[in-house]
Amino acid sequence: MDEAAPMSAGARFVETFFNWTVIERYLPAILKGMVVTLELAVLVVASGILLGLVLACLRAYRVLPLNLLIVGFADIFRALPPLVLILIAYFGLPNVGISLSAFVVIWLILSLALAAFAEEIFWAGILSIGKGQWQAARSTGLTYTQTLVYVVLPQAVRLTVPPLTNRAIAITKSTALGMVIGLSDILGAATTAQSFSGSATPLMMAAIAYVILFLPFVIFARWLESRFKWRHA
Repeated sequence: MDEAAPMSAGARFVETFFNWTVIERYLPAILKGMVVTLELAVLVVASGILLGLVLACLRAYRVLPLNLLIVGFADIFRALPPLVLILIAYFGLPNVGISLSAFVVIWLILSLALAAFAEEIFWAGILSIGKGQWQAARSTGLTYTQTLVYVVLPQAVRLTVPPLTNRAIAITKSTALGMVIGLSDILGAATTAQSFSGSATPLMMAAIAYVILFLPFVIFARWLESRFKWRHA
């Protein structure tokens, strides 16, 4: 009886990374993981940027004790790897009676990490606005808060769009770290499928899923950067 002909390199590649039987079996799990990842990404971006903006505005009042706390928070969360904080929150907090789900841990840690970077970015934008504009606004009768909200922030936020969008993209891709604490996001679903199937196809499916989710975000960020260039501010 003749032996089966060996598979070509191309056929082995397709069998390894695009096995249709594996795709059909695990596609529903990957799609559910995409929903979880998308929910996390939206929540992280919204809460992280909003918190960063609030902290930068509070810092603008130059209350020394408050500013020291804000600067300390920003420095610590920019210095520590998110994975370390995730492991501490998920495995350490239960020892003091605080148990959080994997979803909440990833959302909380990544939001705080993004807020730390966003605060520094917004603060740099606020500092870039000349004192003359502050003085001119105050001379018209606006209070300090009104000057900050209606005169300074619109210009500062416009200047922060390019660095802020780049940082937001980098942080939201870290949702994949949820895999290490059992979150059923894209990568979590893919690694589980890979362990059961013994095929690399689920990992390729995860890669494609990330491209589908984040490529529009990257394109939108590029549009924002071109729309709000420094010279337009």
